[in-house]
Amino acid sequence: MNQTFQTPALPTTMRAMVIDHTGEADVFREDAEFPAPPRVSDEFLIRVHASAVNPIDSKTRAGGGVSGAIPTFPWILGNDFSGTVVASPYEHHPIKPGDEVYGMARVPRGYGTYAEYASIQMMSVSRKPTSLDHTQAAGVPLAALTAWGAVMDVGGARAGQRILIHAGAGGVGHFAVQFAAHAGAHVITTGSTRNQEFLAGLGAHEVIDYTTERFEEVIEPVDTVIDLIGNVADDTGTRSLKAMKPGGLLVNVPSFSWPNFLADAAAAGMRATSYKVAPDARVLDAITALIDQGTIRVHIDRVLPLAEVAEAHRLLEHGHTRGKIVLAVS
Repeated sequence: MNQTFQTPALPTTMRAMVIDHTGEADVFREDAEFPAPPRVSDEFLIRVHASAVNPIDSKTRAGGGVSGAIPTFPWILGNDFSGTVVASPYEHHPIKPGDEVYGMARVPRGYGTYAEYASIQMMSVSRKPTSLDHTQAAGVPLAALTAWGAVMDVGGARAGQRILIHAGAGGVGHFAVQFAAHAGAHVITTGSTRNQEFLAGLGAHEVIDYTTERFEEVIEPVDTVIDLIGNVADDTGTRSLKAMKPGGLLVNVPSFSWPNFLADAAAAGMRATSYKVAPDARVLDAITALIDQGTIRVHIDRVLPLAEVAEAHRLLEHGHTRGKIVLAVS
């Protein structure tokens, strides 16, 4: 008996939180009939179950970040996602409709993930860790990929290396501490009083309470600094140069957080570089394996419904978030 394969009907509209222009957090509005993104070429169509908020999202919404590359309004922000496949790039792709996946979008090259559906390039999609639910998984991709790139690829974390990681309790920071410790490095991190025990539990060998101590005055010189703050708070970046061994490497991550870091580092006899994350399914697969082995964990600070994305942005901008803030989409 011949059977004809029936392609499932694809959505034509979706619910999304959009912005009509850049501005404060209350610029978001809900659109219940926004056109669903078409799946083209090597893309998956993903039904998004959860997304997450990141500093690049709030900077872009406010008119900084990558806002200059937004081609038109209204626009959808959001990079992280965890969800299920609606349509695959081709019939024999190993990841099939119905499979649980997660990854990172390329906003603003396409619409983001503050929506029920997203079209995501094939090399940006990985199978979701089986040990995590969708809200937990959504907190992983951008932050973990950023941490991996800064700590492992650029920072070269290894046994015998002394690494100072600023803001270790944050979204990127709590992954950075774990990756560096897993690689065998001696990990020093800064955090608030309430995060001391949390950071030690992530594997940090030394935890500096920045509210009571000046890190550059109490630690032995380090080989590498993973700078997740820059000079936007208490000249943390500049002070980091005083905590480094001659010729050490400083990796500055937050965009525009320390405009003169290259010149300042060179004047101090240090090497320095920025780092920009890329959605890479192969790296995310490696991170997934570590998560499912129990070696790396994600900490979710709070879960809010998609409709409360403005509040999520305000919480993120207020600072002192431990781990990630996640949006429950569907």
